[in-house]
Amino acid sequence: MSQFFQIHPENPQKRLINQAVEILRRGGVAVYPTDSGYAIGCHLGEKQAQDRIKRIRRLDDKHNFTLVCRDLSDIGVYAKVDNTQYRLLKTFTPGPYTFILDATGEVPRRLLHPKRRSIGVRVPDNAIVQALLGELGEPIMSSTLILPGETDPMTDPEKIREILGHDLDLIIDGGFCGTEPTTVVDFTGAVPSVTRVGKGDPAPFDV
Repeated sequence: MSQFFQIHPENPQKRLINQAVEILRRGGVAVYPTDSGYAIGCHLGEKQAQDRIKRIRRLDDKHNFTLVCRDLSDIGVYAKVDNTQYRLLKTFTPGPYTFILDATGEVPRRLLHPKRRSIGVRVPDNAIVQALLGELGEPIMSSTLILPGETDPMTDPEKIREILGHDLDLIIDGGFCGTEPTTVVDFTGAVPSVTRVGKGDPAPFDV
């Protein structure tokens, strides 16, 4: 059965954050709140944990995981960002956006888009995630928590525990954090392209 941490959404308890990070470092799979719903994630280097997430969500090998990053310096390690992109990212992070960028050599091959060597990155505006990332010191490999056959993400930590408690190592209850997914902006072409409209305002990227 998974552990269940109730963490304050504005003032995360450091003791619980440290315990959560240790679970991730040991290869655990965790559900945690973001600024646009709950996500399921694991340590970047843990292929077995990634495979568990794919089984829980019934994902195929074409599914693109997102690297949830603390800030722009994290993004710069794993994605190639030119000056124009940097200015846009600086303006709209943290926030409810996922950005598709060309990946650097630091990204494990199993995470890359099979044809384009691109990676999705995002910086959530959520105190719990920021605390986790600060303690972990690297991104969390993540996917939105949507059950097979469903279209909407899960929003109730107690329901998540009831349904997935035996499949997870940790559930973080950070309160209600919305149901709307991120807005996805693809930066791999000549101009930015909004490929999904979600919680983030797409207008600044409609070129």
